[in-house]
Amino acid sequence: MIIWKEDDGKGELWDKHKLYLHCTLDTDYWTVEGTQVVAQRKQKEVLNIIDGMKEKDDLRDTQKKFIQRKQTTLARLNNIFPRPSKSIYQGNPDLYMGVAMGLQEPVTIAVVDVGEGKAILHRNIKQLLGDDYHLLRRRRNEKQKLNHQNHKARKRANFQQKGESNLGEYVDRLIAKSILKIAQEYEVSTIIVPRLSQMRSITEAEIQLRAEERIPEYKEGQRKYAKDYRVQVHQWSYGRLIDNIKGNSSKLGIVVEEGTQPKQGTFTDKALQLALSTSKTNHKANPTKINS
Repeated sequence: MIIWKEDDGKGELWDKHKLYLHCTLDTDYWTVEGTQVVAQRKQKEVLNIIDGMKEKDDLRDTQKKFIQRKQTTLARLNNIFPRPSKSIYQGNPDLYMGVAMGLQEPVTIAVVDVGEGKAILHRNIKQLLGDDYHLLRRRRNEKQKLNHQNHKARKRANFQQKGESNLGEYVDRLIAKSILKIAQEYEVSTIIVPRLSQMRSITEAEIQLRAEERIPEYKEGQRKYAKDYRVQVHQWSYGRLIDNIKGNSSKLGIVVEEGTQPKQGTFTDKALQLALSTSKTNHKANPTKINS
């Protein structure tokens, strides 16, 4: 799909808009194992159609030709093209990963044994990024500087908002890569991320709690502190980060689901509860999924 989309340019339409190419792909077809899974599923569908048609009496010529075409399709599904071999990822159904997000700590993860109801591993953003953690600090400084420049520029008549660099997107990819590496190492079956629609209320709750801790029992001071903190703090692109996690997970075959992140507690607790609450929901819907 090619999209003609407005961008940050100015002037003529061809300067203000850019062409974007959107593609979708099924990574199952990249390997012989994944292709076999798809082929087996389609074979079952075709066989059901053929069996249903054969049950009918006095088939017309068009119906007989239809069955022949389906039998040809079945033969092709039994003779797939050669592809590279790669074992299909099989996660432990008892192991979930909760990915909590916020302002102070953009990402905190917990690998959780949902059968036991406890976390077996925690990692904060500094541990996830490791030697690349300095990029996060640089990104925060860059964002604060950009916000300050745009704030001053708004007062001018010829205001034009300055765009961001690609550093934030690069850091997102590093975080997602680190998360998936841990998920593979611990054979996690499902990764739980917060619902994007709830991130605003999650960050507002974090700001309010911080204001109450810094200036207890003084509402006006809390409101002023919260207002100043919103300007200073770096609002992460949570949607972009979640998309990176989902994209990397789909290549490996790890399920990513959205859950409700608690607004209270430490980030490690939030990651734990995020995983546990979603696992309980899945267990009710599919009792054989957990401890199977």
